[in-house]
Amino acid sequence: MYKETLSKDLAKFGRVGAATQELSQRVTNLGLGLLFLLIVWVGATIIAGEGEHRTFVIIAGIIGGYMALNIGANDVANNVGAAVGSRALTLLGALIIAAVFEAMGAIVAGGDVVATISKGIIDPKDIPNADLFMWSMLSALLAAALWINIATMIGAPVSTTHSIVGGVVGAGIVALGFAVINWPKMGLIAASWVVSPVLGGIIAAAFLAFIKANIIYRDDKIAGAKRWVPVLVALMAGVFSAYLMIKGLKRVWRPEPWVIAAAGCAVFAAVYAVVNPLIRRQAEGMENRNKSLRTLFTIPLICSAALLSFAHGSNDVANAVGPLAAIVGAAETGQVGGKVEIPAWVMFIGAAGISAGLLLFGPKLIRTVGQQITRMNPMRAYCVALSAAITVIIASALGLPVSSTHIAVGAVFGVGFYREWQTARRTHINHGRYGEKRKQMPPEDPVERARRRKLVRRAHLTTIVAAWLITVPASAILAGAIFWTLRTVRSF
Repeated sequence: MYKETLSKDLAKFGRVGAATQELSQRVTNLGLGLLFLLIVWVGATIIAGEGEHRTFVIIAGIIGGYMALNIGANDVANNVGAAVGSRALTLLGALIIAAVFEAMGAIVAGGDVVATISKGIIDPKDIPNADLFMWSMLSALLAAALWINIATMIGAPVSTTHSIVGGVVGAGIVALGFAVINWPKMGLIAASWVVSPVLGGIIAAAFLAFIKANIIYRDDKIAGAKRWVPVLVALMAGVFSAYLMIKGLKRVWRPEPWVIAAAGCAVFAAVYAVVNPLIRRQAEGMENRNKSLRTLFTIPLICSAALLSFAHGSNDVANAVGPLAAIVGAAETGQVGGKVEIPAWVMFIGAAGISAGLLLFGPKLIRTVGQQITRMNPMRAYCVALSAAITVIIASALGLPVSSTHIAVGAVFGVGFYREWQTARRTHINHGRYGEKRKQMPPEDPVERARRRKLVRRAHLTTIVAAWLITVPASAILAGAIFWTLRTVRSF
């Protein structure tokens, strides 16, 4: 009795210690995040000069840094979450790879010019003066950053692009009325709420079904792996080369579609020629079980995490620095332009902020995407990564404005729901095949037990879908409220 009580007390102390350590880590990370914003403040103060809008530019720089931190904390999880959940990468390894390649993508391929109004929601010609433009952009940027911060706190990966779009809509409506918004464009963005996750989920489930049918469920799994893993690895290489040209390098190079297709085919052929003998040698002597197959997908998953992070950094850094660059441009010239040059210090804030946000606050969303929605292994994570790239390519060819966040998370759900369906189906078939031979059956019908087995956590599904649906309205309301408050306090 004494030993049991002592064990319970020690367990309680252990839980208290773990909770204290976690709280201490959160406080430390928060302090480091504030230190980053302090550095941004000092840097912006030095660079801003002595113009009329100097203070405004400094404040905008701090908010831009805050936005970049939140993008790193929330959006980057989609690129590395599946690889971490499958244990192809450790959390620390994923954080380092993602931080390095996010920064490289932003600096190397982030581009020198961005559109000032995200996604063509508002025509700059409709904005009467630079002051009104700067205050509305500041409101949109702050609202988007706040909403992404809230979503990160509740564990919901949301689209940063949709967040800034919502901010622009809300500030634009309060500043200039409903007529200024490009509503047909908003309709396309709303359609992507459905198209992105559904298409990503279907493609990921289709690849998982192919892998299961041709490798996992075969009697000789190793023979199936020798035949198909080189093809799958080469396919990933070819697809990712096209993905990088479409999404990762679009701000510095825009090749013709035939060039993208030819490059993808050439990379596929080259990688297959190199990987095929390597996989065959690696597979020799492997045991005929699923655990052996997982090692064959590890390196492709690490490469996919790096390439997805590079493309994300090059593309989504504009969500942090685009409005900030627009504000700086309007403050310096006194004019509202459709496009503006990005100053080097603004691009640095975006690149450094995304990497810092990932390292300090990213683990929570990485665990949600990679571990808490459904269980991952390297084969499932491969399907998620490949689906993300293919869906972006298809959407780009069709001219659909899809969200990479929605695609990646939709792919994770697609893999999980396919596993549920496949588990119930195989249990039903096996029960029908062998049920008569089994004299002693458990009291509970195994078919019903399999049908009720949930491999996707519905609580996360509800939270994430709800966050997706209200991202644009929530950001719009926040931006409208911020702009109204600022206009009330300061007439402009």
